[in-house]
Amino acid sequence: MSKVKKWLIPLAILVITLVIAKIIFDNPPQSKRGGPSGASQLTVEVTQLKPEQYTVVVDTFGTVQPRTQNALVAQVSGQINHVSPQFKNGGFFSKGDVLLTLDQRDYLADVKIAEAGLLSAKQTLLEEQANAKQAKIDWERLGNRAEPSDLVLRKPQLAAAQASLLSAEATLTIAKLALERTQVTAPYDGRILEQLVDFGQVVSANTQVAEIYSTDSVEIRLPINNSDIDLVNFPEEYRSSNNLQSIIEARFTSSLSKNQSWLGKVIRTEGAIDSNAQQLYIVAQIEDPYNPQLHPGPSIKIGQYVNAEVQGKTLDDAIVISNSAIYQGSYVYIVEEGLLRRRDISIRWQNSQRTIIENGLNAGEYLVTTPLGQVSSGTRVSIAGEQQRQAKPSPDREAKLQQMAKKMGLTVEELRAKRANKRAGTGPEATSSQSSL
Repeated sequence: MSKVKKWLIPLAILVITLVIAKIIFDNPPQSKRGGPSGASQLTVEVTQLKPEQYTVVVDTFGTVQPRTQNALVAQVSGQINHVSPQFKNGGFFSKGDVLLTLDQRDYLADVKIAEAGLLSAKQTLLEEQANAKQAKIDWERLGNRAEPSDLVLRKPQLAAAQASLLSAEATLTIAKLALERTQVTAPYDGRILEQLVDFGQVVSANTQVAEIYSTDSVEIRLPINNSDIDLVNFPEEYRSSNNLQSIIEARFTSSLSKNQSWLGKVIRTEGAIDSNAQQLYIVAQIEDPYNPQLHPGPSIKIGQYVNAEVQGKTLDDAIVISNSAIYQGSYVYIVEEGLLRRRDISIRWQNSQRTIIENGLNAGEYLVTTPLGQVSSGTRVSIAGEQQRQAKPSPDREAKLQQMAKKMGLTVEELRAKRANKRAGTGPEATSSQSSL
């Protein structure tokens, strides 16, 4: 009997365990799954796209360079014994101002020597003229009927005296010119870029004493992106006419002067594509850049890096959006029938704030301006401030909805509600599918 109990008890436990396991496997727990809620999951701000007239402004950059720049040279040698107060780096000067004066004593002596030579040549000429006249009188007194020769009339001697006089006059002119050149004068209104000599220094002829530039205008060479070339009316010159096709404005700013700007104009387009950058360059000019009445504030500096905004073409019916609405530079989100839709776009032009859309968006659509993170296309959304508002569908889509509703014997509103319930999983089909689970 005890042996039977030993076998029955473990067997009973095993049978009970198997029965419980079967009951568990035959009756698994069921989760009550529901479809997605029909309520909006996001609230977004939108703007309705409208075509507009938009003037393109092309952003570029460049370095300020003088329009006219020269090496100022001393044309004679000597010791510098006078320096103008304006002869310094950055100093302004006017045309004709004496910037340097060299020691003139040697040149004054040369002028006096030349003057003495001129007086001597004049005396010699007068003597030869008198001798020639007397020779003619003597020939006639002798009763000679033949024509006297040039030697008899002393014509060669007279010509030599006249040549000596001309040479003496030229020597005096050269001496006076050398004396005049001891004063180094400004060839135009300008500014000292670099001073190379100073008081007391001895310079030889053709020694550069300074680097100067004209202050009537400055130029900036500006590169244009290849994608922006067709958006700007560049000024062009043609062989048949030197008249420019158009003049376009440019505005310049610099990080050195945050509140300072300069207005200029594009004056020409270079005749070749830069071989290194493979870009087209245009040249802009700022007139009278150092006039405080025209350009108040700090003056522009040679070599200064500036940013430029060049006026481009005015486009009609352009779709313009904010850069903040674009994701990864290739797509945006719009609201269509209360649902968020991703839309791929192609960009025609873009600056730091605005973008002109070439393809991908249409007038009348609602563009999402709220920054979004990871969000799926098709997410139900509501528009901020307008709980009952739905985005206006395009005319083509509205016509298709009307046709579908007519075929099904429903109104457009009933068709939209039916489709919304189906997406949310609250319709009859969704209920039957849940029951089968």
